[in-house]
Amino acid sequence: MIFTTLALAIDALARNKLRSALTMLGVIIGVSAVVTMQAMGRGAAKYVAEAIGGLGSNMLMAVPGAAHGLSAMVGVQLFTTADLEAIRRRAPAVDRLTPIHSRMLRVVAGTNNRVTNVAGVMPEYFAIRNWGSSAGRLLQAEDERQAALHCVIGQTLAERLFPGQSPLRQEARVRDLPCKVVGVLEAKGGSMFGSDQDDALYMPYSTFSRRITGNTRIATIMASAASSERIDEAKDQLTALLRERRHVPAGESDDFTVRDPRELQVLMQRVTSILSTLLAGVAAISLMVGGIGIMNIMLVSVRERTREIGIRLAVGAKQIDILLQFLVESVLLSAAGGGLGIMLGLLAARGIAAAISVPFIIPVEAIPIAFGVSVCVGVLFGVVPARKAARLHPLEALRFE
Repeated sequence: MIFTTLALAIDALARNKLRSALTMLGVIIGVSAVVTMQAMGRGAAKYVAEAIGGLGSNMLMAVPGAAHGLSAMVGVQLFTTADLEAIRRRAPAVDRLTPIHSRMLRVVAGTNNRVTNVAGVMPEYFAIRNWGSSAGRLLQAEDERQAALHCVIGQTLAERLFPGQSPLRQEARVRDLPCKVVGVLEAKGGSMFGSDQDDALYMPYSTFSRRITGNTRIATIMASAASSERIDEAKDQLTALLRERRHVPAGESDDFTVRDPRELQVLMQRVTSILSTLLAGVAAISLMVGGIGIMNIMLVSVRERTREIGIRLAVGAKQIDILLQFLVESVLLSAAGGGLGIMLGLLAARGIAAAISVPFIIPVEAIPIAFGVSVCVGVLFGVVPARKAARLHPLEALRFE
């Protein structure tokens, strides 16, 4: 009997193809929104995790200024080399440490030139960021000690300044300062903020501070904890030492900020969660609209097929047969809409992921849930029309014009 009912339902829906397609539209939009949301949420979470992991190993970063301030604010005192040495001696949970100071400067090599990020760092910088060289070597302690005129460059800068040739042992000029390229860094690609991490030049901090800025003040301190389990301990020690050295009175806010990449991850997850909730609300409204559309169309269908229902009842069909037929039609509409919505959602998620360069992850757990919800919508909104059809009196139905 179920196969006969299914065949009758399919035949009834096929007779009004355009109406059936339009009826499914709300369900399609709702389910596709759910699938897209879940896929993009998972892709964004993976992207953020990979981007934060690429920042460095157990990294912490201290910058002058309050939590929402900038190091360049008037009246904000920069760090000193004495601060750096105090952290080395008195913060056992801190494993590696480096000052960072950078500027956007023009770098010239022969007839080629490019404005790029020029940074002064100590050799520990590359260990903290898990960054190796693809050619040559990284900066070493001897380069820092001697304030050597050496530098390492990223892949993008190497291609722009030395196209078709090896940049090793060649000269690049930063302003009027010549430096010999001793290494090319491994490609890191774009950062989570969209900047090209490979478009940069790094020189010893001692060279940068003496020859570029003309002072030894430190704009940023980058550190790594001894282990992932000691990040909080390292952060507390770093904060306590800087408060002491900067003479911040007890009870007053810090005049510096110690940033933890995990905070950024939490923030990004919160933003993703909010967006997912908003999109889930849109999907729920779309599914409700789709369900109402199904109910309306099925009520119209009951009215149009009243004589057909009367004939079936007159020749021996039971009320349960009529109820099942219209209920199956409703479920078929919502299930077909759910299936098409899933395919459309996956295609949309794939396209968006490619456009914004985030991983595309199929939400395996969400797909059956979204399909199940679409079927439930068909059952829920199909009950009323199906019961109305089943309760028709045979004689009244046959007399209906």
